Amino acid sequence: MRAKTFQAAVVSLAMLLPAGADAEGFDTEHIFGFMIGTDVGSVGEREFQTETTGRFGRSGGTYRALGQEFELEFVPVKNFRVEVGSTFASHLISGVPGLDDQRGLSWQGASVDFRYRFLDRETAPFGLTFATEMHAHRVDETTAEPVRSFGTEFRLAFDRELVPDRVIAAFNLFYEPEWTRVVGSSAIERDSTAGAALGVLAQVRPGFLLGGEARYLRKYEGIGLEELAGQALYVGPTAYFQLSKRSRLTASWSIQAWGRPAGSTASLDLVNFDRHQARLVFGVNF
Repeated sequence: MRAKTFQAAVVSLAMLLPAGADAEGFDTEHIFGFMIGTDVGSVGEREFQTETTGRFGRSGGTYRALGQEFELEFVPVKNFRVEVGSTFASHLISGVPGLDDQRGLSWQGASVDFRYRFLDRETAPFGLTFATEMHAHRVDETTAEPVRSFGTEFRLAFDRELVPDRVIAAFNLFYEPEWTRVVGSSAIERDSTAGAALGVLAQVRPGFLLGGEARYLRKYEGIGLEELAGQALYVGPTAYFQLSKRSRLTASWSIQAWGRPAGSTASLDLVNFDRHQARLVFGVNF
């Protein structure tokens, strides 16, 4: 049912796009949902972006988490991009094993993201960008408990046009350590996530790209990638729409196709990961 709804939305939006233009080159900065491309924008470029991420389904009961991030992006010098953001979180948790029932909306925290492009695929065999994002949270994104949390993400992105101006592929490697202290406790919890992602998009018509993303994630207790807690494979479609010369929209949906908590023979890991994830990104240049 969700897949049919996504397909119907994609077709409807595609019908609204202007027709009759030739295929254009790719700008991979924003065309993926849960991944990143290697493009970082032009010097002096400024953008406002909203990123809505939904996570649904755990090992039982009702689990719905929604994150709404507002971001400003700047390109002060060639090949270097800065982004600052602020996030609000909404949770509905009821009857989920291992989690307290929660229901509410709150300001979650703030983040800053830096990206530097080392290789431009226009002049090199492939594009290469390194990104690091740091965030501070006052609400845990999974449990909705009040916390004092600090985390960072290191990501290496590659991309290459498989068919010039028609098909683009990207590959990401990432590592995300996080330190969390529950309010009222002195104990600091340490965990980390590492993984890889592959995405391929085809330009169906000018301004409309359609394809998919696959992500393999591994969750660890501690930040040294020592004790594995669980792993999961997500797959799903992604669509990108160039709404106008200054505005864009990306829609992506992923389902956990396979997973396994440590010490279990289950075919899904709904202890450490969600069953479904969805993301909608709208951006405008100014």
